[in-house]
Formats: sequence, structure tokens, C-alpha cells
Amino acid sequence: MQLEPVMTKKQSRQWLVIGATVVSLLIALFILASCTSSQEARLSSSKDQVLTQDERMDWWRDARFGLFIHWGLYAVPAGTYKGERVNGIGEWIMNSAKIPVEEYEKFAGQFNPVGFNADQWVRLAKNAGMKYIVITSKHHDGFCLWDSKVTDWDIMDATPFKRDILKELAAACKKHGVKLCFYHSIMDWHHPDAQAPFYPNYNDTSKSNPNFDRYVESYLKPQLAELVTNYGPLGVLWFDGEWIKDWTEPKGKDLYAYVRSLQPSIIINNRVGKGRKGMEGLSAGDEYAGDFGTPEQQVPPEGLPGVDWETCMTMNDTWGYKSYDENWKSTETLIRTLADVASKGGNFLLNVGPMPEGLIPPASEERLKEMGQWMAVNRESIYGTTASVLGRPDWGRCTVKGNRLYLHVFDWPTDGTLEVPPIKGEVEKAYLLADKKRASLPVTGGANVTISVPAQAPDAVDSVVVLVLKNQ
Repeated sequence: MQLEPVMTKKQSRQWLVIGATVVSLLIALFILASCTSSQEARLSSSKDQVLTQDERMDWWRDARFGLFIHWGLYAVPAGTYKGERVNGIGEWIMNSAKIPVEEYEKFAGQFNPVGFNADQWVRLAKNAGMKYIVITSKHHDGFCLWDSKVTDWDIMDATPFKRDILKELAAACKKHGVKLCFYHSIMDWHHPDAQAPFYPNYNDTSKSNPNFDRYVESYLKPQLAELVTNYGPLGVLWFDGEWIKDWTEPKGKDLYAYVRSLQPSIIINNRVGKGRKGMEGLSAGDEYAGDFGTPEQQVPPEGLPGVDWETCMTMNDTWGYKSYDENWKSTETLIRTLADVASKGGNFLLNVGPMPEGLIPPASEERLKEMGQWMAVNRESIYGTTASVLGRPDWGRCTVKGNRLYLHVFDWPTDGTLEVPPIKGEVEKAYLLADKKRASLPVTGGANVTISVPAQAPDAVDSVVVLVLKNQ
């Protein structure tokens, strides 16, 4: 089938401005490289240029907990098309229901999220104990949540809302001290140069588009330049959709270098290239592009010392909003997953899929608030911690910070005796993290430590006992 019939007027107009866009981009990059004023807008600084890998990753490793937000036009159908519930995750409905481009575009006219409040979203994340937010600037459907000058297929030009979502979130994140990060799809079902040739099989990974390189240079890169230079500085660019045949590891390395040239301090996930091993998310080797691995909907079974990784996970069964998905994970499961991830040296990126009116689903909001209550007491056992030195104890998990072991006790001992696996070093003190007075708990033993704890657990989900070792 020919591609021309599925092009919209908006897309036709976009090619008329590509030349001007490229010239503008070159000018912007020249200004970026030569000017030292307006640092926040231009982002690059002499300090950025000399950051080591560890220095770039430092804030991310300290954060341990972030909010993923999948939001776009797919929230309008909310998992239903032509009166039928569509199988699969909500944000994939264009592909799953094989919705033609011209039909999918009609959802833009219905996208008017008057309930959206960037300040409320960011405060909800911050109060939950999250230190960064990753939002879908553009998902696979190609729709943009910012005022892009490269296309009209965005929230300002295609919807009645006509407000720049990312601009408002950037301001709120700056106000509340939360790192703003963007998810961005390499794949694009809406753009004719990125679609699989046998439309509407948008996700046909066996076919190539002869104009894909043109899409990369005249569309993908200019949009990334807009995001990095106009809404930053950003914490992370979180790529996805790299599994298509048109994308290669050399392209990934080139894109990695391009984004880092715009902001040298930025962190980029391993989905920028072809290195990740499926849903396991870890890179097959050091030769692949990307700064951290991306396990999806799972946690590695063992700790991974020296490896940066981040588990991304939904609260129910979908990333984008589906009105009838009520299969919610319990707050207990989510808190213990956070402790499990941190105990293995990883980050936990927990997802919400806002509703079309711009509100966070009540079930998601409830769980975030409850996690925030736990984090208010126990955040010290999460932030800046490293992987367990005790493996996975029968009673829970362990995180480490300096000479402190944080024992996350899921199963509180009924006999008041907490047995700790063999440790190196002499114990100086033990106390409950929930105890503001930090009263000492009785400790016996040498390498095999036993701690006497109260009969009642401070927290039914995860009580943290701190074991302080003497400095050697």
C-alpha cells in the first residue's frame, strides 16, 4: 500500500518547514557552543564538560525512586475502540486495534485535559518520596506533549487544550526540586518515514522504511534538540522503541553522542541502542550504548554490584490509562518491591497512567500517598544506599550506606529475636529507624548477630532495623 494516502495535511506542511528547521537548529547549536550566558536555557557549562561517568550518575544513584508517567492521546479511548475492549496495554491501542492514522488523529480533538495541574502532579511524586519524574514526551503514536516547531502533531496545534504540558511540568519540577526527565520513542507510527511499509502493521519489525534516515535527521533529532535545550536541564532521556529493524547499534551510539553534545551531564538509558536483553532489560555487554539497564515489570533475582539499572513497573496491568483495568498491586507489594530493588543496587521507576481529563487515577494516588507515609519514616534506608551484603535474608531485605546496614524486615519475628546472617565487622549499635530517640536494641553474638526486637512491628509492611558497624 502506498504511504501517501495516510499523510495528513499537517504532515505535508511539516516538510515545507524542514529546511528552515535545520537551519534554525544549526544556529541554535552554534549559539549553544559559543555562548556562556543564559546557562539554564543552553544547559552546557564547563563543569558539564569534565563530569566523569560516576559524577553524572551520582544524583540518579542517590535517588533510587522515581515516577514514570505514560500520558497521551491513548488516554481518550482508554482501552476501547468502536465499542470493543482492546487487548493489550493502553498506549498501544493504535497498533493493537490497527487504527488508521486519519482515524487516530480524531482523538486529538477530544483531548482537553482541563483537570491537569502540574504542581499537583509533582507534589504527589515528591510526597511519595520520588526524586525524579519521567514523562512520555512522545510515545509510539508520535503525538507530542509539548509545543514542537517541527510538527503540528502536538498538544498546542492539534488539541483544544493548547497548553504546553512539558513547560508546565518543567516549572513545577524546578519549584519542588524534582528532576525532570523525558521518555521519547524512537519508533513513530504517525510519521510516514518511520512507519512500517505494510501499514497499518505499525510494529512490523521485519520490514524497513527506505526513508527512515530522513526521519532521524529531519524529525527525531530536531525534536530532541527542542526537548533538551528548551525544557532542561534534564536528568534522563529514556528512549524506547529501539527493537524495530530500521534502528541499529551505530544509530544508537550516534544518537547517544548527539544528545550528550546538547547536554553533557544528561543520563541516557540502554534502549538508545540495541544492547538490552528483552524484558530483562540489562545490556548484553559494555560495547553497547547507554548508561543504565532497564528491566521491565521485573526485578533481577540477585544483586548487580557495579551495574546501573532501573526496574520500571506498572501499578496495574497497563502503562497508559485503561478505564477498566482494576488489577492493582497492593501498597504492601509496591513498598516491598522498592526495598527489594534498592537491596540489589537498582532504582525503582513506578508508573501512573493519567486519565484523559488530566487527573491521576484515584487508586494510583492512594498508593503513592501510602508509599509516601512509609518513606517519610524510612527514606534513609532507600536514598543513597547500595546493594545488600547479606544476600536475601528469609525475613526480608538489606540495604547499605557506609557503616550502616538497614534491615528491611517483612516478616517480623514472633519470638522477638531477629537473626542476622553472618556479617563482617563488629556491631556498635542497633535501633529501629522508626524510633526517633534511636534507643539501642540488645545485640548478642559476633559474626552471627542476634537482635532483640519489640514484640510488635513498627510497620506491618516493612520495619527497618538499623545495624551500625564500628569503623575499622
